Amino acid sequence: MENHPPHAGAHRVDLVVYPGFKALEAVGPMSVFDYANVHLRKRGRPDGYVVRVVAEQAGSVRSDTLMALDATASLADLDRGGVGCTVIFVGSRNIEQALAASPGLVTWAARVAPQVARMIALCSGSFFLAAAGLLDGRRAATHWSVTTLLQQRYPAIDVDADAIYVRDGSLWTSAGVTAGIDLALALVEEDFGHALALEVARDLVVYLKRPGGQSQFSVQLASQSTGHRDIQAVQSWVLQHLAEPMPIAAMAARAAMSERHFRRVFAQETGQAPSAFVEAARLEGARRLLESHASLPLKAVAARVGLGSEQVLRHLFVRLLGITPQAYRERFGGGARR
Repeated sequence: MENHPPHAGAHRVDLVVYPGFKALEAVGPMSVFDYANVHLRKRGRPDGYVVRVVAEQAGSVRSDTLMALDATASLADLDRGGVGCTVIFVGSRNIEQALAASPGLVTWAARVAPQVARMIALCSGSFFLAAAGLLDGRRAATHWSVTTLLQQRYPAIDVDADAIYVRDGSLWTSAGVTAGIDLALALVEEDFGHALALEVARDLVVYLKRPGGQSQFSVQLASQSTGHRDIQAVQSWVLQHLAEPMPIAAMAARAAMSERHFRRVFAQETGQAPSAFVEAARLEGARRLLESHASLPLKAVAARVGLGSEQVLRHLFVRLLGITPQAYRERFGGGARR
């Protein structure tokens, strides 16, 4: 980040790293805060964020790539000079090894948590907060590949295996890698408003559209996860024909299977019922239309994804996302403004 004099109103962010941390999870949020400062200056306002890279010992800390970050402060320095109002732990490719190698981070997190306004863990960094007991009785997210491990090792945590990020009081946790950017944008929005967060998102060429409860996985990606050609062909057909009726009989016929056999094979290959896949596909299709077509009537959105009526569309959004289609469009739609 560029060096500008800190001021009393700035949000101080302590980014905690350790050997083997995920580089993108550190650099992504730092870039978000840096661009936020840029846009605040354009408005004649002082920097909103002062970021420090922190490690157990000050100095160069090697990431999971060729890159290293220079930690300008140690945990001991923060104990003497004060912890930032936001603390962010980044994740690691091998979180069990990182935990074993850096037990001091766990002890420090438990000690300082009551002092900070926001304690945040990105990706597998959630294990540091979990080991400190901070997530007990809380809902939390992490990278999809370690959700089972997190739940098994810390059963008192309500692990949300699907969320992009989760906020539970002053504790924030996110899914993996680029989800840290989503979370950082949410912080900017909370601190300085939607308009500034949207400007930062545009600079980074990312979308300010992923709500915290949104899935880590797109239906498009999920349809590529099965190696069963017939099931994959059915999934592809569904995604390309959302406006059409999707009776199980028609889907089974496309796979050249009986309905009973199709249901069983589909569930084995995808982990969900055919009807659940169709519902998720229609929801994702509707979301994309709401995000990109500001003037398209809700009735037309429903028709294009095979939901029949605006009422059915609304019921699906409220049930699965906890938000109405109109509220979703107002919150995440950007087509009219670009």
